[in-house]
Amino acid sequence: MQNSFSLKANVVDIFNENIFSAEIKIEDGIIQKIIPMADDKSLPIVLPGFIDAHVHIESSMLLPSEFARLAVVHGTVATVSDPHEIANVCGMEGVKYMIENGKKVPFHFCFGAPSCVPATIFETAGAALDATLVDELLQSPDIFYLSEMMNFPGVLLHDEEVLKKIESAKKHNKPVDGHAPALRGDDARKYFAAGISTDHECFTFEEGLEKANLGVKILIREGSAAKNFEALIDLMITHPRQIMFCSDDKHPDSLVAGHINLLVKRALAKGFDLFEILYAACILPALHYKIPVGLLRENDSADFILIDNFQNFNIKKTFIKGNLVAENGVSKIESVQEKILNNFFSYQISNNEIKIFKEKNDAQIKVIEAFNGQLITDEILCAPKLQGDEIISDVQNDVLKIVCVNRYQKAKPAVAFIKNFGLKTGAIASSVAHDSHNIIAVGADDDAIIQTINLLMKNNGGICAVNDLEEKILPLPLAGLMSERDGYAVAKKYSDIDAFAKSLGSKLDAPFMTLSFMALLVIPKLKLSDKGLFDGEKFEFTNVDG
Repeated sequence: MQNSFSLKANVVDIFNENIFSAEIKIEDGIIQKIIPMADDKSLPIVLPGFIDAHVHIESSMLLPSEFARLAVVHGTVATVSDPHEIANVCGMEGVKYMIENGKKVPFHFCFGAPSCVPATIFETAGAALDATLVDELLQSPDIFYLSEMMNFPGVLLHDEEVLKKIESAKKHNKPVDGHAPALRGDDARKYFAAGISTDHECFTFEEGLEKANLGVKILIREGSAAKNFEALIDLMITHPRQIMFCSDDKHPDSLVAGHINLLVKRALAKGFDLFEILYAACILPALHYKIPVGLLRENDSADFILIDNFQNFNIKKTFIKGNLVAENGVSKIESVQEKILNNFFSYQISNNEIKIFKEKNDAQIKVIEAFNGQLITDEILCAPKLQGDEIISDVQNDVLKIVCVNRYQKAKPAVAFIKNFGLKTGAIASSVAHDSHNIIAVGADDDAIIQTINLLMKNNGGICAVNDLEEKILPLPLAGLMSERDGYAVAKKYSDIDAFAKSLGSKLDAPFMTLSFMALLVIPKLKLSDKGLFDGEKFEFTNVDG
């Protein structure tokens, strides 16, 4: 890899909203000179690389080093990465594991200090990060911000521990990320007035506009499950300098297909201004989080991309610190071998442990209603399908049993029911279950559900799907969240299991990603933790039967 060379190209100067031909001189990975020259339309176009403004690397099921291998192909040179997932499993050791692995490849990882580990007291996590540990992290130059403050009730109620974490970020002059789905009015004003500066959880234009009017920077999210681009992109008209793009959670097959580059192309196709789009995709995240990423100026790190034209927007080359890291769709970053880190207590469960019986004479039960492309759920009432007094999966009406099992110690599984997974046979399960990452499974019958759970127990984590004749699994031995394998091989295996899950009847675009959020208690309305069915609006446990 060379990092001293010169390059002639048409430079996209986002700051001055100008495009001009120039010779760029790079020495030791730094842009020394940008020398304007006579216009030459035949030259390639050069612009700053893209930044994912909020992502959980673990959701890609890849190590940071492997995530970088795949992302640079799409022109991504940096991520604002919240290691919240591995922190919930392995604590401080997990956060440091991600940071150290990320340093082994040419890429800008901007890691945050997880603010909510565990996310709530209503689930079993593998670790806890109190205000003292968070302050320790925030002192590190490897930590750039306080990660998403999901505990908005704690902010509003002036919880001492929550406020200490926010004050630590202020003390160290590091921004605080927000997480406030559907929070509006006075509560929203109070929440952001505490010093929280972003939100990536807006689901409607009206919600995004209200928060943007408060001065909040709005991250437009397009992940594998949550897709808010269409709802929010018009905020670029009203608040163009407060917008960033992010993926939040992106499965490996989605990362192979594209990254922030796809949002840039979609925004251009809708007719938005080129410079406003690139400000959101390249500039604002770097400025807001103070990432030492180059922005195509003299004395900047030589981090930039070459594209063919603004119509096709094909990424021809990606450079990081003057190193060519991707060319014509091929990554030049080499895979890194890493030690295995996990926190998993493996045991087997039986059918009797997931049976649930009707206790009242009421005609209906509470059911989680999942939505395609959303993390929020609804609470609906459905007539139970009974086998004696036992409530079982109702395949005909798509009201299926969902089970959450503690992965850290042997405990009684939590059982509820869910609509819209659509399985006609078999079951699927995952040890990626936000935020504590216990095992979560949904299925058409108890035998299949038990089979998937025990298969994941045997492998110390992963995702799997089964039917009467076949079982498929992608083991995730790194914290039960990530694979140690080549990213493209992981993506292929994931695609295979995803297709198998859909062959069982699921109509969801990303059944495993949707399943992983059915234990995320901090996003309403009805979710399931390893301790029971949870009402996210009342923030308390509730019962299936009445």
